[in-house]
Amino acid sequence: MIYLRRTGFALFLVALMSATTWGQAKSSPPIANDSLLNISGEIERPLKLTAADLAKLPRRTVNAKDHDGKETTFEGVELGEVLKLAGVKFGEEMRGKSLALFLVVEAADNYRAVFALPELDHGFTDRVILLADKRDGKALAAAEGPLRIVVPDEKRQGRWVRQVISLIIRRAQ
Repeated sequence: MIYLRRTGFALFLVALMSATTWGQAKSSPPIANDSLLNISGEIERPLKLTAADLAKLPRRTVNAKDHDGKETTFEGVELGEVLKLAGVKFGEEMRGKSLALFLVVEAADNYRAVFALPELDHGFTDRVILLADKRDGKALAAAEGPLRIVVPDEKRQGRWVRQVISLIIRRAQ
């Protein structure tokens, strides 16, 4: 009988503490975080970039057909330019072991796409891969932004990642 009382009391305390903790967590104010994009992995400088950081980079505009086949204008920053801020080497320094590096682009819903780093290097290609923040002159809608990847010359849009939150550099083994 004493055992049941102690067990019951212990369960009551656990339930009370859980309810108290849950209530506190629910009522806590959200932490202010104005970073839009995290860059991490095998880089010199892990970064958390804001809209102001991205606004300082050279802007590009590309025309591409959206999912519906409608011609659309996207504006943003070339993906390679963003990675340079984190110390990723392009141009003449893209050789040897650097050729085994790749980029994983991650979205808010955990969707991911992969790009080999030479795909982003103008020493290898004239291709433009854009980290876009505008569509037809307006900020991207919440369903696709605030950032998205646009690859204008691809036949399928499987790597057009919406709601981009993270860029991760990894090495092929």
